[in-house]
Amino acid sequence: MSDPTNDSNGVTKRELASSVLLKEVDLEPFLELLQGGELRSLEEGEVLMEVRESNRTLYLILSGRLTIQLQPELNPIAVLGPGDVVGELSFIDGQLTTAYAVAGVSTRVLALDEEIMTSLLETSPDIARNLLFVLARRVRHLTNQELRREHANYAVRQYAQDVIIDSLTGLYNRRWLDSMLVRELNRSDRDGRPLSLLLIGIDDFKQQTENEGRLAGESVLNAIAAVLQATTRPGEMLARYGKDEFMTVLPDTDTATGQEIGERLRQAIHQAQVPTSEGDSPAPLTVSIGVAERIAGDQAEALISAVDGALYDAREAGGNQVCQVSRSSNGNSSKGKS
Repeated sequence: MSDPTNDSNGVTKRELASSVLLKEVDLEPFLELLQGGELRSLEEGEVLMEVRESNRTLYLILSGRLTIQLQPELNPIAVLGPGDVVGELSFIDGQLTTAYAVAGVSTRVLALDEEIMTSLLETSPDIARNLLFVLARRVRHLTNQELRREHANYAVRQYAQDVIIDSLTGLYNRRWLDSMLVRELNRSDRDGRPLSLLLIGIDDFKQQTENEGRLAGESVLNAIAAVLQATTRPGEMLARYGKDEFMTVLPDTDTATGQEIGERLRQAIHQAQVPTSEGDSPAPLTVSIGVAERIAGDQAEALISAVDGALYDAREAGGNQVCQVSRSSNGNSSKGKS
């Protein structure tokens, strides 16, 4: 190979010396071997490597630009220019290729087949070292890409969680419950199965927060949320619904069963206690609970209005009890309590 041009394949010594594979390598002993490489000229858009093909060749990019793409229609995951190499991963591990290499502009590459590469690696520790460097850089690049994707996915998940999770209690919030209620109403309407709501209100919560402060009120909310979460069964959908209210959606549940579930929750909460900041004896917690069952044609607003009325009745009756409203399709309703 003469300098500046190799008469055999038209590759200059300067182009070879600029390759990361041959960095700081004395080229003279390897010029004859490198003459055996195939010079390939690619037009813009021409594919050098496709996905899931066997590859036993390492390509040195001499001029132009190659884009690395997971799919032809997707944005590149990497852009390689003069001095870079491509195909090293599949060449080393013998696995099928995992990306496309496409010429971004008119590009020249020198293809070094398995026989040439084996001879280079066996006779030059420097070339072997450079190939390891290329592999390490590529793996690091892919790892960083994966980390960026993971960070982006985490940010999306975190945002989605912030949208539907109540920051104080850790329960789902009203936004989430409203969407679940619409879904369950549609399912109930489609399948002809019952659906009930529980609306749980903390007794005397406003007075508690006025007398003992905001932090004491938050302790009460968290204590009741913990009891409800521990007591709620699979399939029952619990959320914080208002300042001092929680709501549970009960699929496949009629009024009588809803009344039983409400009583179970009321008793569990009544047995819980919240320590006071002054060290006084913990005060028992009480809640009032309204129960309402969906009737044919109910939309979310009508069912929520019905269960809100049942909660109002429970509070008006003195609190610490469960009140139900039995409704008929003609709009009539009757009340009951436990």
